[in-house]
Amino acid sequence: MAKLTSPPTSSKTRKPRVLQSAFVSVLAVVLLSCSIASADPPALQHAGTYTGREPVAGWLMSEKLDGIRGYWTGKELVTRKGYRIHAPGWFTKHFPPFALDGELWRGRNDFAFVQRTVLDEVPSENWKEITYNIFEAPEAAGDFLSRLQKATTWFKAHPAPHVRTIKQTPCRGPDHLDAFLKKIESLGGEGVIIKNPALPFHAGRSPHILKVKNFSDMEGTVIAHTPGKGKFEGMMGSITLRLENGIEFKLGTGFTIADRKHPPPVDAVVTFKYQDLTPKDIPRFASFMRVRRD
Repeated sequence: MAKLTSPPTSSKTRKPRVLQSAFVSVLAVVLLSCSIASADPPALQHAGTYTGREPVAGWLMSEKLDGIRGYWTGKELVTRKGYRIHAPGWFTKHFPPFALDGELWRGRNDFAFVQRTVLDEVPSENWKEITYNIFEAPEAAGDFLSRLQKATTWFKAHPAPHVRTIKQTPCRGPDHLDAFLKKIESLGGEGVIIKNPALPFHAGRSPHILKVKNFSDMEGTVIAHTPGKGKFEGMMGSITLRLENGIEFKLGTGFTIADRKHPPPVDAVVTFKYQDLTPKDIPRFASFMRVRRD
């Protein structure tokens, strides 16, 4: 494991060694992602967070799939940030000439496999295990179900066994939503998306499409590492993250030993989960989940 040390001043004033993350794998992946950017990031719709006060009766709910978001431009698949996804030709052969938004997914608790497969520059045989799960047709006219129907109609005429439209369940109210969430969680799912189906598509964050989970998640950029102590001697003890709002805090839980030996490099974006925020807007009980490559 590579380490960097500060330049020595004297035998008495030498600074402690600072753990330097292993760049061979993770940093190479980050740089690769930056090098294969498409044009501009697509105009996506983003979910807000359910508070329990929204009038959700009559809305549509579905499982929130934990995969890689794949936006079909009508010509190619790109990530949420506009990076090209190198899908095999057979995978997109029957895709339509209009835009689709969906999740590239294999199964619950399988994010690492999906990320490794979908974001490889050279597509592998593992793509045969990936499905494309459509939850929006952004350029289609009409309400939510009309837009989904456009995608469904296309694939009825142009069958692709690895493509499906995510099932939508009408919500009868908050109790029904809670029961649906518990069922999804009992199966190992991440959470639920609930959406007001009456509105036309619009990009950006919306109070009419909400994610429902028993924990929240957030992303931050790694800006520093702190060396470990005790059983983590010689490894990473914690990372310092900078959030989108500029707040910085240390994240030290949720890491495997492998993560600590090869921690996310500086400038990597990581996802972590947390319960709530302190009065100073610092995530409480935060726990590392994964490095984001998309």
